[in-house]
Amino acid sequence: MPPSRLDGLYRSLLLTKFFCKGWGKPENLERLFEFRKIISNRAACSKLVPRDYPVEITKEEQTSDCKIIEGKFKTPLEIYLPGLVPDVVQDAHFQMLLPHKWNDERFKPMCIHLAGTGDHYFWKRRNLIAKPLLKEANLGAIILENPFYGLRKPKDQKASSLHNVSDIFVMGGCLVLESLVLLNWCERNGYGPLGITGLSMGGHMASLAATNWPKPLVLVPCLSWSTASAVFTEGVMSHSISWDVLETQYFTDGKFRERLSKMVTVVDDAFVAGQHFVQNFKQSVQELKRDISDTNQLASEDSFNDVNLTVVRETTPEREQKRIQINRRNVLNLSQPLLNKLLSNVKCELTQDEIDELNMKIQIALKKYKEENKTDQDAMILEVKAEDVSETAPSKSLGAKIMEYLSWGSNSNTDVAPLMEKREPIDTTKTRWWEREALQFMRGMMDECTHLKNFSVPFDTSLIIAVCAKDDAYIPREGCSSLEDIWPGAEIRYLDAGHVSAYVLHQKLFRSCIVEAFERARKKWIPEHERLHEVNSNLKRLE
Repeated sequence: MPPSRLDGLYRSLLLTKFFCKGWGKPENLERLFEFRKIISNRAACSKLVPRDYPVEITKEEQTSDCKIIEGKFKTPLEIYLPGLVPDVVQDAHFQMLLPHKWNDERFKPMCIHLAGTGDHYFWKRRNLIAKPLLKEANLGAIILENPFYGLRKPKDQKASSLHNVSDIFVMGGCLVLESLVLLNWCERNGYGPLGITGLSMGGHMASLAATNWPKPLVLVPCLSWSTASAVFTEGVMSHSISWDVLETQYFTDGKFRERLSKMVTVVDDAFVAGQHFVQNFKQSVQELKRDISDTNQLASEDSFNDVNLTVVRETTPEREQKRIQINRRNVLNLSQPLLNKLLSNVKCELTQDEIDELNMKIQIALKKYKEENKTDQDAMILEVKAEDVSETAPSKSLGAKIMEYLSWGSNSNTDVAPLMEKREPIDTTKTRWWEREALQFMRGMMDECTHLKNFSVPFDTSLIIAVCAKDDAYIPREGCSSLEDIWPGAEIRYLDAGHVSAYVLHQKLFRSCIVEAFERARKKWIPEHERLHEVNSNLKRLE
C-alpha cells in the first residue's frame, strides 16, 4: 500500500532540522562502533551492569489512583565511554507508577516505557498509556526520560533536534544500559514479570534493550521495524535532515570516508545501491555525465578532456544552505596521460609532477572563471596535496577525491558560448553518486548500530507482540529484513493506518497488546501447580 499522505503532511509542518552540526567527531563514532559489538552480545552486555547498580529515589507521592515514585541514576554508558555523554544527559531520570494494592502478590507486572521522537518529560506516556494500563490491568509502569530530552536536554539543543548523528547512537547506548539497570532494580524489589515497550523510536529502542536481558521479557514495540536506516534515508524523516551539512563534512574530512566507512556494513541487500561506484569507476562516470547533462545528450568519448573540477559552494542570505554549482566551461585541459591515469582506477596514485600539473590547471580554471564572471566570490577548489597519495593513507587516492567534484562538458572547445548554468539544491532523493555515497554511509551507520540482525535474539520471542502500520511513511519496511525472520516466534500485527493516524487512533490497541503479552508471561511466571491453586481458590470464593 502507498505511504500515508498524512504522515508526509504532518512531518512537513514541523520545522525542526536534525543533525545540523554533522556526523559528530570521527573518533567518537569509532568508539561507538566498537562498543556496539559489545552491547549487541547478550552475554557480554548483561555483565556491564551489576545487579546492585545504585539507584536513588528522589520523591514518593500517594495520589488517589496510584503511588508515584521518582528516581535517578548515573547512566552506565559514561563509565564505559567517558566523554561521549554530555553532562546534562548523564543522570537518567525516571518516574514509576504503582497500584495501591496488587491483585496477586506473586504477580506484580512492571513495564518500562521508552519515549518516541519528541516525547519530552513523563506526562504524555503517563496519561496516554501508563495510567490506563494501571487502571485496566493493574500493571505497573516505569517511564524513563529519554537522553537529550526533557530533563536531559542540552541547553543549546532546540526541541528534539539532535545536533549530530553520533547523538542518536549515544542515545541508544544509554537506553540499552539504563534499561538493564531498571530491570535489575525491579527484580531486586520483587516486581515481575517484567516488560518493555515504546512507540516509534521508543519501540525500536525497546527492541534493542530487550535483546540484552538474559531472561524472559515482555516486549511490545509499536510502530517500529528491524532497522532505523530506512527511517533516516527513505522515510519522511529524511526530509528533515541537514543533508548539505552531512555531505560536505563527509567529503571534506577523509576520516569518514577512509576509516569509518570501513567499520560499517549495510545489512539488507536492498541498500547496496551506490556501492557500484567504488566497484565500477567507469560506469559511475557515465552516470555522472547523464546526471549533469543540460541537453540530455551524452558527451562523446573524444570529449574526455573537458573535465571540470571546479565546485563553488555558496551561502544564500536567506538560509545557511550550501549548494553545488557546476560550471560547464571551466575545462582543465589535462594532459592525456594524466587524464588516462585518473580515469583508470579510483585508487590511482600520482607523482609529484602530476600533482603540480593538476593544481596549476585548477588555479588557471579558477582565475578564468573569476575574470569571465567579474566576481570576487570565494570558490572552494579541489586542492591536491602530496599527503593525499602518501603511503600512510593509500586509500585516500586522488582519483576518488577528484571524482567528488567531477563534471563533463559537451564540447572540448573552450571558446564556445557558455552553456546554461545548472544549479540544483542537494536533496534527499540522492540521484547523483556523490550524494549517494554520503547516503550510503548513513545507511551503513544506522544498520551497524540499530539493525536487529546485529543484536542477540531476545531470550523468549513468544513474549513479543509487535504492532506495525501498513502505510507507515515514517518507518518504511520495503527492502528491510522482516521481524518474523529475525525473531522466529514473535507475533507481528499490522494496522491499516499510517504512522500518525495509528498513534492518534490506536492507543487502546497498543495497550491491549501489552496486557496480552503480560498475560502470556503470567503463564510462564507462575508455575503450573500455583496457577491450579489460584484457580481453586477463586472457585471457592465464588461458592
